[in-house]
Amino acid sequence: MRRYFARKLITYGFTFFAAVTIDWVIPHLMPGDPILNLMSKLQIKDQATFNAIYNTYAKGFRSNLPLWKQYYYFWVSLFHGNLGISVSTNFPTPVTTLIQRAAPYTLGLLIPAILLSWFAGNKVGAMAARRKVLDNSVLPVSYALTATPYQWLALVVAWLLAFIFPFFPIGRGYDIGAIPQYSFTFFFDLLKHWFLPFFSLFLVYFGGWAIGMRNMIIYELESDYSHYLEALGAPRRLVRKYAFRNAVLPQVTGLALQLGAVLAGALVTEIVFTYPGLGFLLYNAILNQDYFIIQGVFLLIIIGVLIANFVVDIAYVLIDPRARIGMQGGQA
Repeated sequence: MRRYFARKLITYGFTFFAAVTIDWVIPHLMPGDPILNLMSKLQIKDQATFNAIYNTYAKGFRSNLPLWKQYYYFWVSLFHGNLGISVSTNFPTPVTTLIQRAAPYTLGLLIPAILLSWFAGNKVGAMAARRKVLDNSVLPVSYALTATPYQWLALVVAWLLAFIFPFFPIGRGYDIGAIPQYSFTFFFDLLKHWFLPFFSLFLVYFGGWAIGMRNMIIYELESDYSHYLEALGAPRRLVRKYAFRNAVLPQVTGLALQLGAVLAGALVTEIVFTYPGLGFLLYNAILNQDYFIIQGVFLLIIIGVLIANFVVDIAYVLIDPRARIGMQGGQA
């Protein structure tokens, strides 16, 4: 067991190093100069003054150094918890501050959407596998929801529930002029702006979970062990229970991976609703070539995905007896 986890930690360590290196390289391959982008807002006409300020900024951001030195200082800063300073419209706010402001919106949006859709999708999918009437109605709807692009479904939801039937506001995390505070009025304001992006994500996720569980249940019920249990006279309910336990394993994997990539899942939805989460922050950073924000957000995604994969590895050992037996056999 210890050797197994030690090998996993070494594997994840190398994966983290490679992924973070790619995270650093990709923004530096983007065309353009973020410092010139920043200075274009200053409207400096004197060339000498422009050059002096440019050199000062370049020295401060270490962009005048060779790439290998920039890479070295990137790792030094990372281990000190410093993700840099925004070089776009948020200058000179630290990236960690911007992420701390945006992360609660994204987490509060995606975690409920993923968890609730997982529970509802698995429940409805398992029921559809047993009831033909439900299957004939749920399956087409689930396929339609899964095949629908995020942005199109978000636009349809916004059009229906914000314009045709104006039940909910659209845009921002709360009303303009509202003061963030611990009060029922402000919480209700947040909830109204939260519902539309949440609902559009819930619908897309729900379709995928329902289809996955429905197909896995049917596969398990047609497997040899199910037929063997039925031949022995086992109650149908017991056979379905074992089928559900085996069918839910891939769904657990999908849930963990979905939670790991939670920071990346709301990009398009947050853009459509101008919801002030990490996806919208990343979108603006890409438009303004803000290297440090791009690196910071993708770093969180990398960490989340790696942690999710590690949790899946542990969960499989604990949930699936076959994994434990295989691991013990490998050690022997």
